[in-house]
This record gives sequence, structure tokens and C-alpha cells, in this order.
Amino acid sequence: MDTQIRGLHHVTAMTSSAEKIYRFFTDILGLRLIKKTVNQDDIETYHLYFTDDLGSAGTDMTFFDFPGIPKGTKGTNSISRTSFRVKDDAALEYWVTRFNEHNIEHGEIQERFGKKYLEFEDFDNQRYQLISDEKNHGVAGGTPWKNSNVPTEFSILGLGPTFVTVQNFEHMQLVLVNVLGFKLTATEGNFSLFEIGEGGNGASLIIEHREDLPLAVEGFGNVHHLALRVADKEALEWWINRINELQFPNSGFTERFYFASEYFMAAPHVLFELATDGPGFLEDETYETAGEILSLPPFLEPKRQEIEDYVRPFDTSDANKKRQ
Repeated sequence: MDTQIRGLHHVTAMTSSAEKIYRFFTDILGLRLIKKTVNQDDIETYHLYFTDDLGSAGTDMTFFDFPGIPKGTKGTNSISRTSFRVKDDAALEYWVTRFNEHNIEHGEIQERFGKKYLEFEDFDNQRYQLISDEKNHGVAGGTPWKNSNVPTEFSILGLGPTFVTVQNFEHMQLVLVNVLGFKLTATEGNFSLFEIGEGGNGASLIIEHREDLPLAVEGFGNVHHLALRVADKEALEWWINRINELQFPNSGFTERFYFASEYFMAAPHVLFELATDGPGFLEDETYETAGEILSLPPFLEPKRQEIEDYVRPFDTSDANKKRQ
């Protein structure tokens, strides 16, 4: 049985506007809306999945738009920044120009752990970075969305290192290394790079040790949880047993239809998920029309009318149209 954690699966964050984040991720970042559904634990809330062309595990950032939640505050004990991979250093130069043209808040191109990166934010001050794969080895990237308006050579290829900011670095290191099997591969200042499996940008976490910051407060503009990849349900069951044996607070087995998972608290206020690579987002939609209408897993389909009465109308009928 293959129980090795394979890398990053997805990052789920909170947004103030499903409509605005849809436009930001498809029109600006050039990622595909592969699935428009609802939060399976809160059917009044949209859940949007943005991925590469094929909906590949490890290319996926998702968003909840919980009605009425306040804006989150930044701080320690939080998943603090999401990275996206691009092909090379030249792609970062392209994105500086693109961000300027679209008035997107961004920093300058910098370097950390031998790789160049570019930080930026969305309308909620959600924190992201683009990271160059030019010197990267390890987990392969995804497939650029064919209907993107970003040239293929500059396209986002998937998730890069996710940042977690913590007060107690020793605890976080213990969980990553002794429990999950990560390796500490580099340290620069307050930042420590941990890699797993094949390693590289698609299988890395960057832990920032900060005892001088206030505690982050959950809300829109912040990340909700981080998911790591496991092969299948058999591997997931192995991990559920391990997490239970170590007495981490956890959800137990959770069937999401598009994948199966378990959630557990890796550190105070830091929620991790272990998620299977499949079966994937095209289980109930075709490649040609994915994302265009509200998709519900079979166990929510009988509640469709109730759900559609709850959630406000949100038009994504152009999800598969070529972006201009």
C-alpha cells in the first residue's frame, strides 16, 4: 500500500464575493473554474474550485463565500500565503507587467531558497505568490487551461509552497517530520522549507516562525485549510488510523464525492486535510461544460431545489469560453 503523502492537494480560502473571485481567478490569473458547488457542511455557501485545464490534484485553489462573515485579520497560527507555480523566471516578469495593467497589488521579484518569487494580493488582501520552476525538481506541474488569456509559456501550473505561520515552531516541525514524513531541507531567517515525497515546489511547505505577531482571526481574505495528497481511500484509512492513534482532533473519514478526506488540527488554529487524488471533478460533469452550472454530489442532489432557493443566483455560464 502506498501511504506516502504526495504533495499539495488544494488550498481552501474565504472570499467576500464569489462573483469577484471567479473573475479574478479566470480573467486575471488564467485558471479554470472546474466546479461550482456548495459547501457540503453549509449549503448556503458557494464552494468554487479553480484548477488547471484537467482539474488535476495539486493545481487546485478553492473558495467559500460564507454569508455575513467579517474580514479576517493576519497574524500567527495561520495558513498565511498560497503559492502558484510558473514555468521560469521570465514568467515572473510577464506577471509584473500583467499585474500593473490590471492594478493588482504586488511586490517586487525576490528570491528565497534559491527560487525567484513574486508576491501579490487580491481584492480581499488574500496573500499569494508566484514562484518560478526554473530551478525546480520534483512533483510535476499541471496543464495550462486552454481557454486562458495568459500565454501558455507564462501560465500558472499548479500550487507551490504553502506558507504556515506559527508561534510554536518546534511543535509544527514535530508534526511535519515525525507524523507526516516531511524533511527539513533549508532555513532562511524565520522561514524553514519542508519537502515531502518527490519534493519541489508542488510538495513543499514553508513554515514561518513568528512569536511577535497577534493571533490571526478567521474571516474572508484568509485561508481556511490546506490539503495534502494521498493516493486513494486505502491510504487515507491508514492515515486516519495513525491520526487517531496520536490523538489529534480530527474529522474521521469524510466523503466529498470528488475526493475523500480527513481533517485534523496540525497546530492551534491550523487545519490540515488529507485528500485522495481521485476520483476527480469530472465525475458528474463533462470536460466541455464543467463549472457552468451548480453541481451537487449525489447525496445533495435530492436537496437541489432547497439549495437553489438558499444560494443567490451566480452566473458562470461563460466558464468554458475563451478569455479575451
